[in-house]
Amino acid sequence: MIQLLGWGDQGWGDELVRAAGMTLAVALCAFLLGLVVGSGGAAAKLSRFRALQAAADAYTTVLRGIPELLVIYLLFFGGSGALMYVARIFGHTGYIEINAFATGAVAIGIVNGAYSTEVIRGAVLAVHPGQIEAAKAYGMSRSVMFRRIVAPQVLRYALPSLGNVWQLALKETALISVTGLVEIMRQATVGAGSTKQPFTFYAAACVLYLILTTVSGLGFARAERWAARGVRRA
Repeated sequence: MIQLLGWGDQGWGDELVRAAGMTLAVALCAFLLGLVVGSGGAAAKLSRFRALQAAADAYTTVLRGIPELLVIYLLFFGGSGALMYVARIFGHTGYIEINAFATGAVAIGIVNGAYSTEVIRGAVLAVHPGQIEAAKAYGMSRSVMFRRIVAPQVLRYALPSLGNVWQLALKETALISVTGLVEIMRQATVGAGSTKQPFTFYAAACVLYLILTTVSGLGFARAERWAARGVRRA
């Protein structure tokens, strides 16, 4: 087992570590995309316009109601089909395949955006209206009020749940293995098939995921303490 997971030509340790880096990169891109989409979704749900509210409600309902793997398949195969259809208009007849990294990051980011929408919306609603009224009475502009009153409290309220969304993004990267992207699960599958030692490689994958999620959990816990500095505790 030690030799199998060793470093260099005789072992698979370096390949698994590189795959862990790919997993982290996909999860980070997806999480950041989800934050952007979620912020827009939350703003739409909190807006006065019924059309925006309805669109945001439909988005969160659909994306939270279908499997993430289905979203990946739709983007990977459906996106390729759409690109080939457009390419044929300009005379290109070859097959076009969407980049697996981009597919995974966008698919997971869109799904995470649905959850982030609700997290951010709930955090905004948790800010006491009296503080907003006091800021307006004090004469604060919208930008100053957002920077000093709203944003710090939204961040404090949202961080615990956003930590869960990040953990989901990390684990959902395992689904991208169906596109051929070499992340942890894909590399573990390749190693298991090549050496006929599935338990060893899937156990190693389990350890890598646990390391990533544990370190992430500690990081978010520290961020929560930082965001809550100066807050009186009961």
